[in-house]
Amino acid sequence: MISPNLLILYVENPAASGRFYEQLFGRAPVAQSPGFVAFRFDNGLGLGLWSTSASDFVSGGSGNRSEIAIVVEEDAEIDALHDRWKAQGVAIEQPPFMAVFGRTFVAQDPDGHRIRVCPPDK
Repeated sequence: MISPNLLILYVENPAASGRFYEQLFGRAPVAQSPGFVAFRFDNGLGLGLWSTSASDFVSGGSGNRSEIAIVVEEDAEIDALHDRWKAQGVAIEQPPFMAVFGRTFVAQDPDGHRIRVCPPDK
């Protein structure tokens, strides 16, 4: 069985995006180069930030807006994370609200990628 274990976001400035995510996640990247920054998480998932101006970057599509999700168990934890990120200056696209799947909010990284915080699927 195939299990995806790496998400890649295409970014204008990997170093700046790396600093953003380092602050957001409270952990340093595991790898850095001028065109790529990588994070690894305890659950095995990796996040790569790849420069759209790197010489080896090729894309036939257009746009690079994506959404990653961070699952948080309790509504109070969702609200607390929203408040902490907002105080840190993270752009908030949608403040906390009740969606069909539960309490959620959406932040944005420097490239406009959406970061959704939401409850687990039940």
